[in-house]
Amino acid sequence: MKELIIFDLDGTLAESKMPMDREMSDLLRKLLRRKKVAVISGGAYAQFEKQFLESLDCPPDLLKNLYLFPTCATSFYRHEDGWKNVYEERLSPEERDRILAAFDEALKETGFVPLDRPFGEVIENRGTQITFSALGQNAPIELKRGWDPDFSRRKRIKSALEKRVPEFEIRMGGSTSIDVTRKGIDKAYAISKIEEQTGISRAGMLFIGDALFEGGNDYPVKATGVECIQVSGPAKTKEVIRSLLA
Repeated sequence: MKELIIFDLDGTLAESKMPMDREMSDLLRKLLRRKKVAVISGGAYAQFEKQFLESLDCPPDLLKNLYLFPTCATSFYRHEDGWKNVYEERLSPEERDRILAAFDEALKETGFVPLDRPFGEVIENRGTQITFSALGQNAPIELKRGWDPDFSRRKRIKSALEKRVPEFEIRMGGSTSIDVTRKGIDKAYAISKIEEQTGISRAGMLFIGDALFEGGNDYPVKATGVECIQVSGPAKTKEVIRSLLA
């Protein structure tokens, strides 16, 4: 019996950078009555608020069963009379500058040409990680889906980054993104932090995500021993939650 259900956010609970829909909110509320739930994402806490918490219709007494791990668990929030930050592991200014310089060089090497008017920041400092979003953070989902459907563009950029900053973790996520964190900061690290913070063993966890393929930002979870379910998007995630509630 699984005690803790862990979800990726983008592409799993919601479309990329889009608010979670009402049906997903209803299913999660029902799940929180029976299980503990954790959500991991490369997004910062502000993105969790906008994309997830504002759409979650859930009574406060159930929120004690919900754990939030933004930026691949380099920070952790739990609900105790409101959402409280338990820890945060920020990049140093020197680390940040090395990553930003590497992005500048890698994007030039691979011939990346940004939009004349991108939809928000293309390279964002999230404090605990640096994230590249090819079309901008707030690009429409239909444009994102068409930019790199086979990951080939991002694989070239990732390879160019790895030559320059091999001491950092570099992962592809979402539809157009690349996340860079300290080495070892990935979703396997997130599982270890979840285990530490909740006291629930890995045998009692189930992970659900859309990027469990090699190179995807969910892929490291497969090496942790946690049972995983690959989904193709929120519609499939809803099917999985319904089966857990049955």
